[in-house]
Amino acid sequence: MHSRPYMDIQAYLNRISYQGSREPTAETLRALHVAHQLSVPFENLSIFLGQAIVLDEEALFDKIVVRRHGGFCYELNGLFAMLLRALGFRVAMLSGGVAHRGDAFGPEFDHMVLMVSLGQRWVADVGFGDAFREPLLLDEAGEQSQGRRAYRIVSDGPYRTLLSQDDGGHWRARYRFTLQPHEIAEYQGMCLFHQTSPQSPFTQRRTCSLPTPDGRIALADMRFIRTGANGDREERLLTSQDEYESVLRTQFGILLP
Repeated sequence: MHSRPYMDIQAYLNRISYQGSREPTAETLRALHVAHQLSVPFENLSIFLGQAIVLDEEALFDKIVVRRHGGFCYELNGLFAMLLRALGFRVAMLSGGVAHRGDAFGPEFDHMVLMVSLGQRWVADVGFGDAFREPLLLDEAGEQSQGRRAYRIVSDGPYRTLLSQDDGGHWRARYRFTLQPHEIAEYQGMCLFHQTSPQSPFTQRRTCSLPTPDGRIALADMRFIRTGANGDREERLLTSQDEYESVLRTQFGILLP
C-alpha cells in the first residue's frame, strides 16, 4: 500500500477517533463514515477568516487533520476519498447538483459525492451537512432506513437523485449526481464560486454543524442550535465573539487563529 508522504493514515484515524479494522470492506467503510461524521464538522469558517480554500490534498490534510478544522463538501469528501484510497478502497469522485426550490438543481460540480466500489457500489458523503450517516447502496431502488430517517436513490436518465424522507413522511430531493468519475482539480472552479460569490449560500453566513450520537449541534452565525434524537430543538443566541469562539472550541473542537 502506497500513500503520499503527508498522508499519515494513523494521524487521520486518530482525528476521527477510529480504532477499527482497516480492511477495505463494506463494514469498514460504514464505520469510517460514521466516525468521520461524528468527528469532523461541516463548516465554512475559512471564507469569513479570509483563508483561501485550495483543493490540494496536502493543504486539506493540514487543515482538517493537523489543525483540526472542518470544511465543506470538496474538502471533506476530497480528503475522505484520499484516506479510503490509501486504505485500498476503489473510490470515484462524482459531480452533483444540490436541489433548490421548484425542482431545480445546481450546476455540475456544485457538490462532490463519492462512489465506493466493493462488489456492490456504495454512495459515501461526509460533506453535506445534515445527511445520511452511513453509506447508501447506490443500486438499491427501495428505501434505506437509518434511525428516524429514510433515503432513496432514484434513477433519472444519466442522473441519480438522493431523496430523504422528512418527519411528515414526505420525500424531498437533496441532490442529484452522475456516475462519471472526476479528479479533484475539476471542482476548483465551483469551489472558488462558493467561497467568493454573493449568490453562494456559503458567503451568506457562518455555518458549523456536527452530528452527535443522538442528534446534531449547529452554529448559524450567532445562534447555537441543539437537536435531539426525537427532533426536539433547543436554540440560544450567543452574545459576543468570545462566547462564539468558546462554543466553537468546546462543542466543535475548532480553535480560531
